[in-house]
Amino acid sequence: MSVAFTKEESAETAAETILPDRVISPHPNLVTQSGLAALERELAAARDAYEAANAIEDVNERRRQTAGPARDIRYFAERLRTADVRPDPVSTATIAFGSTVRFARDDGRVQTYRIVGEDEADPKAGTVSHVSPVARALVGKAVGDVVKLGGQELEVLAIS
Repeated sequence: MSVAFTKEESAETAAETILPDRVISPHPNLVTQSGLAALERELAAARDAYEAANAIEDVNERRRQTAGPARDIRYFAERLRTADVRPDPVSTATIAFGSTVRFARDDGRVQTYRIVGEDEADPKAGTVSHVSPVARALVGKAVGDVVKLGGQELEVLAIS
């Protein structure tokens, strides 16, 4: 639509107020209990930011400031709607969603990650998504198992 039919000052201003939706993963939306709580916090924060931005008097600035939070509200509401909350694994015999696994790489590095949902994954914090290559390679394995991944071997050292 031409900006002639909108209240924005320019095409640049119009583009700032219409943000594309955040991409929703095609994978099942598995989440841990803590992941569900994090999604709820993110949705609440987005709603708070949206309400604060709606208090801005200048219409163009209000539209710019509400665009991001409105997009986040749509995203987190959908992620909460589709969340499949999984309980913590009851067994440490094999690696499953929610397991924390320690493994050694053939280059000598030892790493520990918890397998979690996509929205809660943060490798720097020790969590990886259940759809990540490392998680996919490890799920179903037991202590002592060795898997090949990207030209390397990973040996499962511990599961908790």
